[in-house]
Amino acid sequence: MSKNYEIDNVDLKILNMLSEDAKMPYTEVAKKVFVSGGTVHVRMKKMEEMGIVKGTTLRIDYSKLGYDITCFLGIYLEKSSLYDRVVAELKEIHEIATIRYTTGNYNIFCKIYCKDTQHLKDVLHDKIQKVDGIESTETFISLEESVNKHLVF
Repeated sequence: MSKNYEIDNVDLKILNMLSEDAKMPYTEVAKKVFVSGGTVHVRMKKMEEMGIVKGTTLRIDYSKLGYDITCFLGIYLEKSSLYDRVVAELKEIHEIATIRYTTGNYNIFCKIYCKDTQHLKDVLHDKIQKVDGIESTETFISLEESVNKHLVF
């Protein structure tokens, strides 16, 4: 891949279409963007190599799998230098979906899925708050997700 590869409008159109439906065949994307299927394939490969595209994901409705609680957790660390060690332990807790290093009130902000409030209590008390280096946590239960979208270019 050329180090000088620049993203153009065709790349952005491809990204927009596949961010809406990652399962859309490249041939269908190609028809809508007015290029060949091979062009879409080559451009996606280049964007993967550049780190712009990092794979594809499924959007799962966790409530339909019995996980009725979605919450966000702000974590205060004893020291910022403990971040890497704390994250390594948090990654092992399967209820944690995302971990972000943040500025502001918290050092870490996580998204967590739990089956119910008892499950959430157990995850907080028996798993998260036992991680060395965590000073305290603050939990925000999500009542509804109104928007979950990709940026449109």
